[in-house]
Amino acid sequence: MSEELKRLLKQVHEDITTFNFDGKETPCIVIEEKKYDEMLSKIAGQSLSINTDLNILQDGLGNVFVEVILIFSKGNIVEKFLVNAKTDLAFFESLAKTTMLALSSPKSHYGKDNVFMIQLPRPEKAQDALEIIQNGLMPKN
Repeated sequence: MSEELKRLLKQVHEDITTFNFDGKETPCIVIEEKKYDEMLSKIAGQSLSINTDLNILQDGLGNVFVEVILIFSKGNIVEKFLVNAKTDLAFFESLAKTTMLALSSPKSHYGKDNVFMIQLPRPEKAQDALEIIQNGLMPKN
């Protein structure tokens, strides 16, 4: 295993999941409760937009990592999460289908309360990313 691959594996955000929201599997990133509460307190009651970027890192050997970057228009908030697409492909499949992303704390009840939902402004970005991820997960000879 290369040093770069080891480094990326150490940086992967572990709390990646999906949950049923209105009959659709919805991708969710669970963040530490204190950080989640601080983020919400900065943006509560404000109209805002969130730029969502998916930076795809692949090695040609079937390893794909995606850096999910969320830039909030208010509150001076930038969040980055590294996701291992090999172990969390369902996250990206549901992201491409729903074009929604949820942020949650560990104590939230997914799909019920204390979940922050983000609608992706450009659904084609998630669909294009899924195609790149799926192709990257197939090792090249």
